[in-house]
Amino acid sequence: MPVVTAPYKPGTPCWVDLMASDQQAALDFYRDLFGWQGEVGPPEFGGYAVCALNGRPVAGIMARMAPEGQPLPPVGWTTYLASDDADAAARSVAESGGTILYPAMDVGTVGRMLVAADPAGAVFGVWQKVDFIGAGIVNEPGALVWNELNTTDTDVAGAFYHRALGLRPATIHGLDGYYSLNVGDRTVGGMQRIPDYLAPGTPPHWMTYFAVDDTDSTVDALVRAGGSVIQPPFDMQSGRMAVVQDPQGALFAVIASPDSP
Repeated sequence: MPVVTAPYKPGTPCWVDLMASDQQAALDFYRDLFGWQGEVGPPEFGGYAVCALNGRPVAGIMARMAPEGQPLPPVGWTTYLASDDADAAARSVAESGGTILYPAMDVGTVGRMLVAADPAGAVFGVWQKVDFIGAGIVNEPGALVWNELNTTDTDVAGAFYHRALGLRPATIHGLDGYYSLNVGDRTVGGMQRIPDYLAPGTPPHWMTYFAVDDTDSTVDALVRAGGSVIQPPFDMQSGRMAVVQDPQGALFAVIASPDSP
C-alpha cells in the first residue's frame, strides 16, 4: 500500500479537495464510487470534511462558499502544491505573474494555505504543513495518482511554475506536446495544452486523476450514480483512463494502470 508518512517536497502535489454545491451529496457519491469515509466537519473549519481511504486521509470535500460580496466559486477539484513557507510562496507567485485569490492563512494547527491562479487562470493551492502533511495514501485504487495542468500556453505555464514554485517542466520522449513536471529528479505531475475532448472554452485548470482497479466498471458506476462521461475509457501509455464529471459537474479523471487486475 503506497502510504505516505514523510512531508512532501516543496512543489509536489500533496492534497486535493472538492468544492461542491451539496457537500453531503458529494460525500455520498465518492463514498460509493471510491470507498471513501468522511463526514461534515466542525463549524470552526467551515464544515470541511477530510475523507479517508483505508484509515488514511485521501482528499477533502467542502461546501462552496463565497467571500462577502463575491460570486460563488465554481464546483471543482483543486490541486495543492507543497511548500515550506506559504507566505514566501505567495510572494513568489505574485512576482511571477500569478494572482493570489485567498491570501496565506492558518488552518487551525494543521497547516497554512493559500489559493492562487497562474497567469492563464488555472487555480491551485499551496499547502504548508504543520500537523498535516496532506494525502496519507496515494497511487492506490481510490486514491490520488496524478495531477495534470491543462493550459493554453505550455511555455508560459512551465516558466511560471518553475520560477514560482520550483516545478521544472521537461519533454517526454514519445509524447509530443506533453511535459512532465519535476521536483528535483522526480516526476510529480504533467502538463499539456487543453485537450480537444474538453468542451470549447474550457478554461485552464489542474486535472485530478484517481487510480481505479477497472476504468470501465468505475465509469459505469459513475453514470448510474448520476455522473457524466467527457472522454470514454481509452488505452494510453500509462493505462486505461477516462475523463468524467460527478453529478454536480466537477471534472476529474480515473485511470487503471496496465498491471491492474
